[in-house]
Amino acid sequence: MTSYSIDHFVLTVHNLDRTCRFYEQVLHIPVVTFGAGRKALQLGNQKINLHELESPFSPHAQRPTSGSADFCLMVDTPVDVLMNHLTEQAVPVLEGPVERTGAQGRLLSIYIRDPDGNLIELANDLSASEVSPGT
Repeated sequence: MTSYSIDHFVLTVHNLDRTCRFYEQVLHIPVVTFGAGRKALQLGNQKINLHELESPFSPHAQRPTSGSADFCLMVDTPVDVLMNHLTEQAVPVLEGPVERTGAQGRLLSIYIRDPDGNLIELANDLSASEVSPGT
């Protein structure tokens, strides 16, 4: 049986500089440069490559569109601390904190939008703090 994991995915954005500033300054995600000056957001062993709408890297999605993504980022910072930081950065929290279910179990999540309107779920892993039966 084949095993899969995510190496990277692509966000199509209107303005590369504005997007990089948001993710670096608001979410503290490092921006890296690779290849022929391409940009990506580094998330541990994964990354989010950034393509500008007017000049996407080929090959690309059949209909690249900015603002169409909806994804979850796991964060170590407690959600209440993160909410205070987002308020200081004038980034509205659309929803949360709310409990959700992620790939690994229970999450405590808040939702924001990036400059292109992508929906970003920022989540703490609640499963990690649960005690296993028999321990």
